[in-house]
Amino acid sequence: MTFTKKLFSASRWSHDSTDWVSLIMRLTICALMLLHGYPKFQTLISGGPIDFPDPLGLGSTTSLVLVVLAEFVCSILIVFGLFTRPALVVLIINMLVIALVIHGKDSLGDKEHALLFLFSYLALFLLGSGRFSIEHWWAGRNK
Repeated sequence: MTFTKKLFSASRWSHDSTDWVSLIMRLTICALMLLHGYPKFQTLISGGPIDFPDPLGLGSTTSLVLVVLAEFVCSILIVFGLFTRPALVVLIINMLVIALVIHGKDSLGDKEHALLFLFSYLALFLLGSGRFSIEHWWAGRNK
């Protein structure tokens, strides 16, 4: 069988491929989200005045804390494959608020980043953390 036939053969890709897909998605999507979350984390710990949107009426500081929890803390958890699905639920809610509340009246172009993250998180939620994760290692250790 030639290389291209092997590469594109349906039988070539096993269920193990989903572990690699999960790893790639966890690392890339969460690394990109950390680029958004880290500056907010720095703002939070700086001790200076907080000027942050308050879309749900919880207060600027509370809103910033929730966004830092989602974009920074949950992204780190997902990178390591630890509490992946609960962390993804937090990020999914965060992206829903951004897309539907903050950019609710804006054009699709303004919602695009939030929607791309949202659907990536949904796909990762369905995939799970895979075998290249702390969750998988921990489950195997407890057997």
